Amino acid sequence: MPIYDYICSECDKIFEALVRGSAPPPCPECGSTKVQKLVSKPAPQGKTAGIISSARTQANREGHFSNYAPTERPRRK
Repeated sequence: MPIYDYICSECDKIFEALVRGSAPPPCPECGSTKVQKLVSKPAPQGKTAGIISSARTQANREGHFSNYAPTERPRRK
């Protein structure tokens, strides 16, 4: 079930609701069903390729390889 942000047309309260169907939820403040769904910005990705690459570059500069998987670590003689 997705979580949506709504704004009430009666009391201008902004609230979140878990929505099961297409029927809008009632406002928790005044109980009105005259609510509008708000457009939410998407959540950022957790680990993008750019973030991983920059972390690995910095780790390499500092001389440790903690950001690498064991199979990716350079072999030392």
